[in-house]
Amino acid sequence: MLYTRCIFKEPLVEGGLRISVMSRHTKNDGVTEDDRITSENFDLHFPELGPPPKLIGAYYRKEISWDEFKNRYRLEITDPKIQNLLKLIAYTALTGDITLLCVEETHVKCHRGILAEELKKLANIKVLHC
Repeated sequence: MLYTRCIFKEPLVEGGLRISVMSRHTKNDGVTEDDRITSENFDLHFPELGPPPKLIGAYYRKEISWDEFKNRYRLEITDPKIQNLLKLIAYTALTGDITLLCVEETHVKCHRGILAEELKKLANIKVLHC
């Protein structure tokens, strides 16, 4: 099972391996370290699964729409190294529980929702956004 969740919420008992998919653990300014995020919040950190800082910055500054962000982020994750990592996560989620974590409150306008869609395509896993 694959879950997606805000990194600030309490861990799910059934959530399994908690993976931060944030490019960095900073505040919205993209520079200042967010001291609310510690090793207690996650088990693994795969910053390469986060949107590139310029892309997320453009979205936060409203220079691009959500649709533009999604299209550009999907292009970013077509990189073969990232695809290999996604396959590893997807196939692991077939036999164990994984939770993808990011700062957004919900998956609706968060790249972790996009990642979950892509992972589901790779391995037809069940996804629960909570």
